[in-house]
Amino acid sequence: MINRCERSTYRGFARYGGRGITVCKRWRESFEAFFADMGPKPSSKYTLGRIDNDGNYEPKNCRWETMKQQSNNRRDPWLIRRK
Repeated sequence: MINRCERSTYRGFARYGGRGITVCKRWRESFEAFFADMGPKPSSKYTLGRIDNDGNYEPKNCRWETMKQQSNNRRDPWLIRRK
């Protein structure tokens, strides 16, 4: 999360920090604060996701999501229709 938003040499930086996505100061400065706000990951099937894909990494905009939720929250969603 911090690398994608703040390290310009990170391979995905353009999709995060390069678009202006930031990590709130509280989380940037303390993993304990991040953990207090987010709690433990429900299981290994969950990853950190942003509710508003254009919003920052901060308590009101983040949640634990499944890969299905993550894929529905992409900037370039694809709709696949079954016949």
